[in-house]
Amino acid sequence: MNLKTILTIAFFAIVYSVKAQDPIFSQSNYVQETLNPGFSGFEDNERIYAGVLSRLQWPSLDLNLTTQYAFVNKSFDYGPSLGFGVGLNAIWQHETFNNYNYTQINANYAHRVNLDGGWFFRPGIEVGVGSKSNQFGNLTLADQININTGEISSVSVDPLSNNTRNRYFLDFSTGIVFEKKEFNGITYWFGASVKHLNRPNVSFVEGEKVPLNIFYSIHGNYRFPFMNDYSIMMTVNYMQQGQYNRFDIGSLFHVNQFLVGLTAATNPARNVDNSHMLTSINAFFGLEYTEFRFGLSYDMNTSKIGNTRGVYEFSLTYLSRCRRCNTDRSRKR
Repeated sequence: MNLKTILTIAFFAIVYSVKAQDPIFSQSNYVQETLNPGFSGFEDNERIYAGVLSRLQWPSLDLNLTTQYAFVNKSFDYGPSLGFGVGLNAIWQHETFNNYNYTQINANYAHRVNLDGGWFFRPGIEVGVGSKSNQFGNLTLADQININTGEISSVSVDPLSNNTRNRYFLDFSTGIVFEKKEFNGITYWFGASVKHLNRPNVSFVEGEKVPLNIFYSIHGNYRFPFMNDYSIMMTVNYMQQGQYNRFDIGSLFHVNQFLVGLTAATNPARNVDNSHMLTSINAFFGLEYTEFRFGLSYDMNTSKIGNTRGVYEFSLTYLSRCRRCNTDRSRKR
């Protein structure tokens, strides 16, 4: 039995026995649509906000992952007391070792409620259709291997051997955002979201139920002026799904058209005895040009997982001009 066959069996046994976890972007602190449908139309004044993110994880390992995300949303304003946003987003993830694919397309809606004291409340909902697939025909299952002779049979009684269909599911999520109107260059907001409220079944095996764990996130942002024309943005984001959690804390410096950020990703649960509290340091560099913002980030691994060459992410976002404003407003984030 060769090494690749053993690794295939071991890896698939792990994936088959645990419940799937959501893809996480290092730049989600800057592109909050990946976390919360309440951010649909967040920029207000009938502006269009759109973008793409591309993530490459652990390129030194056979188990490297690539994840792509695209979104577009638009705000609609009908006076100071009525506003809402609608949007679409899509995510695709591919794992190279066993050709696993995950795809989901979502539509979202967020309503803006004007509160007293310059506060806004934005509840949002999201409905999506997801698909998970795996090329089971390329897998070598345990009962196909003759341990004595090393021969591999083409026949298997494992239920996965005859299951080559993709798994489709409906998905429902919701989120809220509280935002304080800008005053003297200071802005802040905080929000929370709950994904997979219906706990869709993501099992590849007919008749078996593997409900997707609910994903919780609590996040906040505080921005204040620095040296007249510059600004600093502080971000926090706590995420939990099943027994796993993650807490990110970071800062972003905005100097003219340049952005430089640093985020610490931590693992408060530390589910394993030898797990690390600090899992990575994520550096971000951005450039704004007219209505566009380019972002590049690199996650430097601080755990003992090995030489993975880290995680790379590229983002490109577009924000249309504010046509109803006397002066063009800058981005809120």
